[in-house]
Amino acid sequence: MGIFDSIRQVLGLSAEADATRAAEPEDLFGMSTAYITMEADLGYTPTGEAALCFSNVDSAAFEEAEREVERILEAGRQETGTEARFNTDSHGYEWVILDDPDFEDLITSMHFAADTFVEEGFGSRLLAAVFAFQKESDTVYWVYSFRRGAYYPFAPLPGNERDSSAEFKLQSALEGELEVEDDTEYWYPLWPDGSGDPWE
Repeated sequence: MGIFDSIRQVLGLSAEADATRAAEPEDLFGMSTAYITMEADLGYTPTGEAALCFSNVDSAAFEEAEREVERILEAGRQETGTEARFNTDSHGYEWVILDDPDFEDLITSMHFAADTFVEEGFGSRLLAAVFAFQKESDTVYWVYSFRRGAYYPFAPLPGNERDSSAEFKLQSALEGELEVEDDTEYWYPLWPDGSGDPWE
């Protein structure tokens, strides 16, 4: 099974079948306190980047929804300063990549984007929201699965390996503060195409 198939299985088709509820952007605000714990208790600071992953639909209505997301983020940029760019990865998935040193503004902009998709009738196309943190040379992520309504940690290592010890430590530290996915089979590693973040 390739990476593309795995993403489809865990965040897409299989997860859609296993979905426990509809996409709920309000859950993203859980990170507004969790990032403080990440920094104070674990020494991880936000990198200033986060990204929203969604699957495309070949329709005029969906194209208009994407344009509305762009308009909302551009309007928000005037107040929050959050920069947004769009990227399509090699598997055909779409990403809205947000950049802001103010983590609260980053969350707000992420919510704007996700909520707009829901309001435009495309909440089912939302796959994941990914927040990046760093401690020295290590980068870890909290991934929110819209299909599962829960977060999970992802701590990648070189060579498409993952630091399970770090991931379970993150789970232990944030459990109770975030809705953490208890079925680790859904802790899918979002490997990037090359080096860097999953959305690159």
